[in-house]
Amino acid sequence: MDYAIQSRFSDPGVHAGLFDALPDDVAGIAAVVRNLVIHYRGGGIEFTGEQLAEIDSRWVSAILDTDQKRNGTPLAVPREPVDRVVGCCRDYTLLFVAALRHKGIPARSRVGFADYFTEGFNNDHVVAEYWNSDRWVMIDAQLEPGTVPFEVADLPAGPFRSAAEVWLGYRAGELNGDLYGADANPEAPLKLHGGWFIRTYVHYQLAHLNGDELLLWDNWGSMSGTLDGADVEGTDRIARLMVAADNGDEAAAKEAEELYRTDPGLTFAGRSFVTSPAGRPPFAWVDLA
Repeated sequence: MDYAIQSRFSDPGVHAGLFDALPDDVAGIAAVVRNLVIHYRGGGIEFTGEQLAEIDSRWVSAILDTDQKRNGTPLAVPREPVDRVVGCCRDYTLLFVAALRHKGIPARSRVGFADYFTEGFNNDHVVAEYWNSDRWVMIDAQLEPGTVPFEVADLPAGPFRSAAEVWLGYRAGELNGDLYGADANPEAPLKLHGGWFIRTYVHYQLAHLNGDELLLWDNWGSMSGTLDGADVEGTDRIARLMVAADNGDEAAAKEAEELYRTDPGLTFAGRSFVTSPAGRPPFAWVDLA
């Protein structure tokens, strides 16, 4: 895949011109993204109704639609937190990726888990990578520099781990799956951690790498809310391929891409079972076409 070209999700559509005025430096673009989005859980504001429903904006064009209707100013003009578009890590990352692609810089989203939000727990997270003409640089565009004890604009190995890495560690018995997810609460009505959750994120990682930068509550194909009867060996295979690709194995990268394009259990075909935290629609199939 050519990561310098917009995907159907990152394409800003009629708002492409807004990206022309953005800074040329990566840190400056990340700062603008933080000016546009506020996290629906971590932003210090309790959102409800129509504003909470903004978390279901799958496309950059839709996110920018909301911003421009609300603010109507260039993207770098400061917004009050309450006037930002409500989203999550995926939205910070996708906007950042879209802006870099607009400038011809190869960029992609990376799905996995971060250990720097909750002590003793690894939260589901999406960060970005961009090609700096020498290597893929990983950046957490959601975080202000200086808020964690490492460089957010060039994430070191360890604080963030890909879903594929975590899955293989879980399968090898090296990682406790209950320490990876969206919520560590074992008493919650829906258990949002554990092996099934990690497996789902391997599917998200594969989709995002292939230009389908879906919401973290879109569900399709062979995803499952349990490991009972799930094709865990198939997940082992794609996880191994993605880890090998990360280590420079081009043949593994091509094989993973081919699997995504041809295996109906892996390929996103335009129809999603949505389990949005906004409850709109409430756990329903949606045709994205």
